[in-house]
Amino acid sequence: MTQYDTLTLAVEDGVALLTLNDPERLNAVSHQMISELNWVMDEIDAPASGARCLVLTGAGRGFCAGANLQERSNKPAAGEPRSILETHYHPFLRRLRGLNIPFITAVNGPAAGVGMSFALMGDLVLASTSAYFLQAFRRIGLMPDGGSTYLLPRLIGLARAMELAMLAERLPAEKALEWGLINRVYAPEELMPETMGLAKSLASGPTVSLKLIRQALWQSADHTYEQQLEVELRGQQEARRTADYREGVQAFLEKRQAVFKGQ
Repeated sequence: MTQYDTLTLAVEDGVALLTLNDPERLNAVSHQMISELNWVMDEIDAPASGARCLVLTGAGRGFCAGANLQERSNKPAAGEPRSILETHYHPFLRRLRGLNIPFITAVNGPAAGVGMSFALMGDLVLASTSAYFLQAFRRIGLMPDGGSTYLLPRLIGLARAMELAMLAERLPAEKALEWGLINRVYAPEELMPETMGLAKSLASGPTVSLKLIRQALWQSADHTYEQQLEVELRGQQEARRTADYREGVQAFLEKRQAVFKGQ
């Protein structure tokens, strides 16, 4: 396990478990934490890590309460919010979007502000019944960030996105599931066992295929039908060159379980 000041990272059976680790503040994102999140992505992306699936969760009773407002002065310097978004948050979010491995978020408690943005970046978003989602920005006179104005309308439609952003009301996990915002909801004691089971299944899968799937679906939001056909064509060409494709076909013909090596 790698221990940072505000994070922990453990890689086992191909699963990289990244935990936001400042439970006394409900894992609110400090300058230190967002810096460490950028650093840890280098470790996860390194081939030597052996990571074939990433899981993000929070320590204690919260997933992430948003930005740590205690670090902000009453009169921030001109341009400061834009600066930290550009230099810290945006690079991290781009790294999550560009991952070459599947990504699961296990939302174990409140996910507010940019913490909600982090949660929704998962390819699979799993939540505890004790979790809720909150677009808290208007409560402090800000607008949503962390990519939430892009994600929310595409995930749940404009009307519900407006409701979350304008009213800043808590959205319980069960309601988020009903709306199609997240994938699955579990009892608190079941969340991590179920999450790790799914993560290990993905980590033992055809890694290149899974990378191409997540990339194609991300791109589809901004592509025409014809452009997406081209994405599929190029992706299939890349996938067919992998050893996992050959193993998958051979296993199908031999009526056995495929053994994928992520190659």
